Amino acid sequence: MPGQLVLLRHGQSQWNLENRFTGWVDVDLTEQGRAEARAAGKLLAEEGLQFDVAFTSLLQRAIKTLWLALEELQQPWVDVERHWRLNERHYGALQGLDKAETSAKHGEEQVHIWRRSYDIPPPPMADDDPEHPRFDSRYAKLDARVLPATESLALTLERVLPFWHDAIAPRLKAGETVLVTAHGNSLRALVKYLDGIAEDVITGVNIPTGIPQLYRLDDQLNVIESRYLGDADAAKAAAQAVADQAKGKA
Repeated sequence: MPGQLVLLRHGQSQWNLENRFTGWVDVDLTEQGRAEARAAGKLLAEEGLQFDVAFTSLLQRAIKTLWLALEELQQPWVDVERHWRLNERHYGALQGLDKAETSAKHGEEQVHIWRRSYDIPPPPMADDDPEHPRFDSRYAKLDARVLPATESLALTLERVLPFWHDAIAPRLKAGETVLVTAHGNSLRALVKYLDGIAEDVITGVNIPTGIPQLYRLDDQLNVIESRYLGDADAAKAAAQAVADQAKGKA
């Protein structure tokens, strides 16, 4: 039988708190975010999960969430692989901007298209922008042509899927229990793929911070069951808080 899969979005980051587009900017967790990570670890412990391997991105908010969850779970020895393909969606020229102010300037409808449409990316970051990932040492060994200047969710899925097929899926098929700690959109891309969610439906799906989602899969890694751990109403409220961010409500 294949192992179990858990998806965990990082806890609240400083720019989540400030309601800013974050993308590939390496923003740290807030104190609330660290508490969310520890709470996630407690939920995983209550479920009795024993992990064989964990995967995360190259961004510290996801890495630290993983550390804190594994520490709370008392499994700090679990093998961890970090990879850029699990990074958050690149928000292009929007990165660093306040979501509500951007909505006021460009219109809520336009920002909703940039933020939530499946295949329309935001305006790209300039190639000579010092924040472009090609100037970041952690991506120095990569071909600059694979590094995004902006991404839609569709492009994020194209980036994430090779890592799923090459690194994550084989471990699940080998019967291992896998934890993936990443970001709202890299996980949303995986959820779309796993659950077969239509393009016009995934735009309304929100991934709450710090609440583990457990998947039970068959031999072909088709989904048998998925659920958020802990209180279902709390997960629903947390997902709604994510949805409200672009409107300046959270």
